[in-house]
Amino acid sequence: MATNCEECVHFDYDEEADVNFCNMDLDEDEMERFLRADARACPFYRRGDDYETARRQ
Repeated sequence: MATNCEECVHFDYDEEADVNFCNMDLDEDEMERFLRADARACPFYRRGDDYETARRQ
């Protein structure tokens, strides 16, 4: 399953630093695995869908 960080619910933008980043709270070992892994295999990926909540109502 291919993923795209820009579509992930954990991908945020920091206006002060003018950078995009992953906001998952990872420990040191998890961060190393995340940085070494291919983004398509990210175990934390969850598709960010702005309309998901609205569809449930």
